[in-house]
Amino acid sequence: MTKPSNRLKTSKKTHKAIQVFSKFAIMCVLTLFTIMIVLEKYKTHALESGIIIALIIITMWLGYKYLDVHLNEYTYEEFLVVIWVPIGAVLCYFLNIYGALGGVLSTALTGTVASFLPVLNTKSEYLKKLPPAIYCGSFIGMSSVEIAPSISFVIVAGILSGVFLLVSKSIFLGIGGKLGMVAFGGVLMVSFVYWCYIWLGL
Repeated sequence: MTKPSNRLKTSKKTHKAIQVFSKFAIMCVLTLFTIMIVLEKYKTHALESGIIIALIIITMWLGYKYLDVHLNEYTYEEFLVVIWVPIGAVLCYFLNIYGALGGVLSTALTGTVASFLPVLNTKSEYLKKLPPAIYCGSFIGMSSVEIAPSISFVIVAGILSGVFLLVSKSIFLGIGGKLGMVAFGGVLMVSFVYWCYIWLGL
């Protein structure tokens, strides 16, 4: 029978491994995103593009290492909160594609409506946590059909982003753009799987 102290150590190691993996995954996503943006904007200036990419990436990784943006304890977002990420994604996608409102207006409308949910019951701590999750999902729903070709794609990307949001609660605190980055990570992973599916001819 495993001793309580050993179970505690194992639990701490597991939580730490999850946190380290989450940090590393987020930084890799940000690095890839930065490379894609710079390459797209500066296709004809290879040297300048390389310098810009290197400076941005070095700055990000130095900030990751030296800025105090992570909690030492391991906390996770509630499951009943992150399930609203795919819901927000689907709602925004319907407004964007089927409602023909466009990505920016759709995510703005979804986020604005979500921000009023706590008004339904000002004493509810649960309702206060929903707007960020729904707003995170809306960033997935604002994707074009070239990126997100079906509602099933959006749902899977929303679920993956919900998982990212769940495990990233105690990291990158106060960093602007975290919700968009979480959504981008979900879309990126599903896009990669979808690309492999097409490439393999399945």
